[in-house]
Amino acid sequence: MSFVMNKFLIVGLGNIGTEYVNTRHNAGFDVVTGFVTKHGGLFTTLRLAEVAEIKWKGKVFTCIKPTTYMNLSGRAFKYWMDKEKVAIGNTLTVVDDLALPLSKIRLRPGGSHAGHNGLKDIQATVGTDVYAKLRFGIGNDFSKGGQVEFVLGKWSPTELPIVNLKIDKCIEVIENFATIGIERSMELINNKSFI
Repeated sequence: MSFVMNKFLIVGLGNIGTEYVNTRHNAGFDVVTGFVTKHGGLFTTLRLAEVAEIKWKGKVFTCIKPTTYMNLSGRAFKYWMDKEKVAIGNTLTVVDDLALPLSKIRLRPGGSHAGHNGLKDIQATVGTDVYAKLRFGIGNDFSKGGQVEFVLGKWSPTELPIVNLKIDKCIEVIENFATIGIERSMELINNKSFI
């Protein structure tokens, strides 16, 4: 398959349905929605995902929010990567991360799924963990046994200003990823604190 080098696949992980809106687990959806909104795009429900195409600075971004639910995200990732002829090195997956504090965002060119069901399914489907991930720290401020409730819970009013700032920063990271590359993008974001 010949890849189109100016094409990018931006994947936001989350769960569809109104009950999941503004929850920590939908941080990936929120970032991709923010990117598409900023660039004047609209989502359409197509095969396995809500999809929007953005053209910016000579580049084409296929932005998807899988409609498969989190633990089957790999199907949508692989389908749209193949359909749009995007090289895996030109994909960026935005995901919530319990292991990172709320103050942090981390961009990496690869790495473990760290137990995240969406990333686990993508890795199983594409057969590698070497694809770029933008991890949106959600913290781990929950008591023993409260992880699911915390992850699927809505942001608190005190968290929202930080969350909104981080969404804006993540939109910049997507733009940087496509224009200046992952190494430089990592230098700009990985050691920053948003609190």
